[in-house]
Amino acid sequence: MTEALKKKVDRAIKLLKAAEKKAAEVGQPVEVCYSGGKDSDVILELARMAGIKYRAIYKNTTIDPPGTISHVREMGVEMVRPKLSFRELIEKHGWPSRRVRFCCSELKEYKILDYAVVGIRADESAKRRQRYKEPEICRVYNAREKTRQYLPILDWTLDDVTEFLQERGIRCAPVYYDEEGRFHPERRLGCLCCPMANRRHRIREFEKYPRMVKMYLGGGRYRYEHTLVKNKRYFHNVYEWFVCYLFCDSIREFRERFGPNLFNGGVDCKEFLENYFKIEL
Repeated sequence: MTEALKKKVDRAIKLLKAAEKKAAEVGQPVEVCYSGGKDSDVILELARMAGIKYRAIYKNTTIDPPGTISHVREMGVEMVRPKLSFRELIEKHGWPSRRVRFCCSELKEYKILDYAVVGIRADESAKRRQRYKEPEICRVYNAREKTRQYLPILDWTLDDVTEFLQERGIRCAPVYYDEEGRFHPERRLGCLCCPMANRRHRIREFEKYPRMVKMYLGGGRYRYEHTLVKNKRYFHNVYEWFVCYLFCDSIREFRERFGPNLFNGGVDCKEFLENYFKIEL
């Protein structure tokens, strides 16, 4: 381990021990917020190295990449299931989007313990560099719930994370390895078909995991058939609604690309989805 990284490890352990003291004042262990990703593998190992009392908790989103659950279990992490699955949330709210991100608050961003360790790194994006300046913050969930969060690897780079994982002999979740078993630290673990990703990336993920198409349509069908939604004014069925949602920026674009015109009666969206994603609906 390089001297520079060793100093970062020492600072992180010191911060974790300070968090433990604060948590002990309210009779709790420290929560290690474990996502299954490489950064959470790092903070879990740091907590072990620090010798603190902690609960490593994975909040199951029900839509994490294959192999994530197995990795969580292999790491000995406690698993908490959400009150509603992603499918049930679709039935309740419809499909998530950049503007309507109910899935994050319902599946991942809720309080468990008063003091928590989170694997946030400023190096991940310009937005995070701007948002996170100090390794200790107060996270407010609502008027009654808040958590003191500690960010022990806030100033770590991707190279630091890679070096630490190799030094400690930690194998990460399957998503970080290619078919030849090569480790790709630049990859990220996140919910499948996340609405925050760009359209091209989302469509590729739906192609790779066609069961997600069926999940979206299953929840969306219930929402379409049992709820008075304005989409019934624009679409004849849930297949048209989903095609517009995934492939178009507006209802107008959907009508231009998939609606009836002078030459045909419009695209059969159920058939289009079956052919595009090679599934049977």
